Amino acid sequence: MNLDRAVLAFAGFVVLASAILAVTVSIWWIALTIFAGFNLLQSSMTGFCPAAILFRRLGLRRGSAF
Repeated sequence: MNLDRAVLAFAGFVVLASAILAVTVSIWWIALTIFAGFNLLQSSMTGFCPAAILFRRLGLRRGSAF
């Protein structure tokens, strides 16, 4: 798995988990979905992604986007 796929998988997990938590626990978990969406949007414009930095430090090989 390269860095790009790890970031996309992590973002997908966060969105799905927060949607499930919003339905089952509290509607306020939608805030995590909104945060993930904003983070994906700013990452696409600036190239800065905290998850990519973390995964790079964990030793994942670079992808084409990060």
